[in-house]
Amino acid sequence: MISSCFGEFFMIDRKPKVTIGICVRNGASTVKETVKSIVAQDFPHDSMEIIFVDDGSQDNTLSIIQNHALDIDIPTKVFHTSWKGLGRARNIVIDNATGEYILWVDADMMLSDDYVTKIVDFMDRNPKVGIAKGRLTLEPSENVLATLETYSRAVSKMVDFNSEKTLSKAIGTGGSIYRSAVIRQAGKFDENLRGYGEDWDLEIRVRARGWLVSIIDAKLFDYERLGVTWKNLWQKYWLRGYHSHYFLHKNPGLIKHYRMFPPAAFLTGVIHAQKLANMVHKSMVFFLPIQYVFKMTAWYFGFLVSHLNSYHPKSRATH
Repeated sequence: MISSCFGEFFMIDRKPKVTIGICVRNGASTVKETVKSIVAQDFPHDSMEIIFVDDGSQDNTLSIIQNHALDIDIPTKVFHTSWKGLGRARNIVIDNATGEYILWVDADMMLSDDYVTKIVDFMDRNPKVGIAKGRLTLEPSENVLATLETYSRAVSKMVDFNSEKTLSKAIGTGGSIYRSAVIRQAGKFDENLRGYGEDWDLEIRVRARGWLVSIIDAKLFDYERLGVTWKNLWQKYWLRGYHSHYFLHKNPGLIKHYRMFPPAAFLTGVIHAQKLANMVHKSMVFFLPIQYVFKMTAWYFGFLVSHLNSYHPKSRATH
């Protein structure tokens, strides 16, 4: 069951250039900042629209969104569902988007004020690019662990995503802009991938159709800025491992298991630390190998649990 409320606060005589898609579940503590960063964009507001999908939040996320929608000078649509997963939530955005582009913004993310301007201009000038994304900031976060996570996620995106070697890497939806026609051409998101991998799965299909994927020089701030604990870092990567099992049923062989083993993660951490040391000049980067081992251990525990559950379908978790 989907309910929606739609507010259009001023008339426009053309379709919006870009649809901002925000899919959120239990984001009450961060969604206000996200909305503020969108409203602060220097891109013409009459060329934007915002579509929220609250996917079964159990906190007051929906009421916060509805209250803020009244004050936004951008046409806004709000949808609410019982929990259906990210694939379904993103497809609701697609089905109701009228923009030439769809920019996905996570509800714990902030954009630099010129983000939309830069990324839309890039897409206009590069018609062969199907997906583009800005760069995660390398600014220090709330605590040391959060800063390390910021660094590790940023350096993992410092690759050529159009190389054959990066087929096993995902650019991710948060902060990414898609051509609306490309998403529909590729068949939208797989709604069976409810927790993780729905974005990677679509990227694979987009790239298979010859579209390029690019990282551009536009700054975004992700969840790490709020601080990270060892507990929530473990939970995050445990869930990634858990849902990766089901993603790999559809896309076998994309994740090389030997690269996910903790010893291999340690080596990756060493390589990334050396790369980052020349960029941020902070000795803390040499703790990255330890953090990488921790994360991949969590990933493997989650993966093994989902693997075991696959033999007992009734016990499959619904994270």
